[in-house]
Amino acid sequence: MRILIMGGTRFIGVYLTQVLVAQGHEVVLFNRGNRPSPQSGVGQITGDRTDANQLKEKLSKENFDAIFDNNGRELTDTQPLAEIFQDRVQHFVYMSSAGVYLKSDQMPHVEGDAVDPKSRHLGKHETEAYLMHGGLPFTSIRPTYIYGPQNYNDLEAWFFDRIVHNRPIPIPSNGLHITQLGHVKDLAWAMSKVLGNTLALRQIYNVSGDRFVTFDGLARACAIAAGKSPEAVQIVHYDPKKFDFGKRKAFPLRTQHFFASVNKAMTELSWQPEYDLISGLKDSFENDYLPSGRDKAEIDFSVDEEIIQSKL
Repeated sequence: MRILIMGGTRFIGVYLTQVLVAQGHEVVLFNRGNRPSPQSGVGQITGDRTDANQLKEKLSKENFDAIFDNNGRELTDTQPLAEIFQDRVQHFVYMSSAGVYLKSDQMPHVEGDAVDPKSRHLGKHETEAYLMHGGLPFTSIRPTYIYGPQNYNDLEAWFFDRIVHNRPIPIPSNGLHITQLGHVKDLAWAMSKVLGNTLALRQIYNVSGDRFVTFDGLARACAIAAGKSPEAVQIVHYDPKKFDFGKRKAFPLRTQHFFASVNKAMTELSWQPEYDLISGLKDSFENDYLPSGRDKAEIDFSVDEEIIQSKL
């Protein structure tokens, strides 16, 4: 297949590009050209996807069998692209988010659950609704928290920072909120599995790890991945409502239960995660955190100190 990836040079796009090239596909990236291609032999079209006229100028004469829209956040990002390739593409794969789900008493989230009208990811659900009512043969992917090497969101690295510096780990509430992480390589593999799969057309799939973890459990898992004893981790629980951190981020995860069933993806895509949480975190620690030198970088722990001092 000749495949277009919107983005392709950061995190998910890097791994997806590598998977698709390894499978023998011809891959073309569309981005601003600010970062090098993650793989040799990959085509690139430079442009600004937020400019609909530029999209039309750059892409209207191109032909692709499949498109992966990895970085569309709002409907206005994706609609011009969808209009260009209406009736001209076999598969349009959209990167959504499990963050669209409304909080629920019944967990894990499944693909038919209600959507939060106040979610910061509402634009992604609006895009899904647009695709669902249109004629494109689409599939939407809803990951939970994504982790792994090259993660540009401070997630596992936030925990590693405190573990390698032998610092207490401030965790909101009682540490028993349940969450879910999915390794980026497993996500890329699942995305590639929708191609040529008629069951995946006009479907939405949660994609993540197949197990869940508490906040405290995640801290201990990160310790194990960093080669330390989980019993040595000092966890400090606090009430986030008693603090005003302003725009400063005290914790990298939302303080709520947040996890989704991946049964549908495993069944219909014949996919299953390769990484369990410990092996995935080790991959991130050994192949990204340490090589980047972050273990020796100066880290701002001022928010932590504010929390810790309040407990004394």
